[in-house]
Amino acid sequence: MAVLHKKKYAHDTTFRKLLNYLKDYDYIQIFAIVSLLITGLIFIYSTGEQVGTPTAAGAWIKQIKWIAVSIPAWFFFAGFDYRNLKPFTVVFYALTILLLIAVLLFGPKINGAQRWLIFRSIGLRLQPSELTKLSVILFLSSLLSTHGFNINKFRNMLIISGVIILPFLLIAIEPDLGSSLILLPLSAFIIFAAGLRWRYIIIASSFVLVVLGAEIINEIYEIRPLLKNYQKERVLTFLDSERDLNNRGYHQFQAKLAVGSGGMHGKGIGQGTQNTLGYLPQSVSNNDFIFSVIAEETGFSGCLALITLYILLFYSMLRTAFLTPDHFGRYIAVGMTGIFLAHSFINMGMSAGLTPVTGLSLPFVSYGGSFIISAMCGLGICQSIYRHRNEI
Repeated sequence: MAVLHKKKYAHDTTFRKLLNYLKDYDYIQIFAIVSLLITGLIFIYSTGEQVGTPTAAGAWIKQIKWIAVSIPAWFFFAGFDYRNLKPFTVVFYALTILLLIAVLLFGPKINGAQRWLIFRSIGLRLQPSELTKLSVILFLSSLLSTHGFNINKFRNMLIISGVIILPFLLIAIEPDLGSSLILLPLSAFIIFAAGLRWRYIIIASSFVLVVLGAEIINEIYEIRPLLKNYQKERVLTFLDSERDLNNRGYHQFQAKLAVGSGGMHGKGIGQGTQNTLGYLPQSVSNNDFIFSVIAEETGFSGCLALITLYILLFYSMLRTAFLTPDHFGRYIAVGMTGIFLAHSFINMGMSAGLTPVTGLSLPFVSYGGSFIISAMCGLGICQSIYRHRNEI
């Protein structure tokens, strides 16, 4: 009897420990991630069947492989104490800078841009700019949470600016203006959370407006234009959607038609006509314009459900930021919120005509591996922050 009692007690203790361990996880984040990944797979498969080419039809299988790689990465970082990452943030940042330089030196030109490193021996195609977003968040968070580092000192402001500007320029040169611009909101979120004084925020905002105004004048009068012709045309087409309907404005105009034609409940999954008939760019209908496909096939109700999932994800990350007393963890959570908020708004805005076409993916829904792996690592770290929120 005593032996049986000890075995039962040991079993109860193990079960109780397991429950306590599982209780620490943020299930709102997990629900949002799983739901978004499933949504992405459904519509990547749907667009592939509509396009009909072998590459498009097999995209959902490749996406499953990327997800299969990213899930263990999420579990690793979720179970890891994020505070142990702090000494390695500068190494990760330096590595991504080297990868960005390697892209410019050795990356193949695809559609006029050098954005990828291709390792043919292992069948890997890597987009370092996606990893750079995470490395900038981690390095900025580490710097700003270092004891004695006061962001309101001019010298420290210059250091922070250098950390942001270096990868910004390297990514912009590829050229990948969309990804480079994402570094600005995520950095702004972190800097604001770090307590930058309002007078400096006003000065910085004024400086940005002056530089932006000067750049607009520079591009209009073509003094020393920085934008490529196709980038300039994207901006002009965004400002006047009917400027070039037969060429550059065609796809965004058709994307808006797809969004509007969905009505309240859509035409049904796989029944959308804009993609099937080739009005949407079929090479990126499962990436850049996947929101148009979702809007046409599920209507307003489907879009509302999708946006609700993103709101839950934003809420979980901001809640984590508020709950943790650790500055390093808080800045990471805020920075990750900046990434997903910017990506989601810009991608959906492209389809609705609210933002220019930039090629930014819809988090966890669009096809693509580098961003999913980077995002899952980042969210795994956020999960770790949530789990250790009471241990500081």
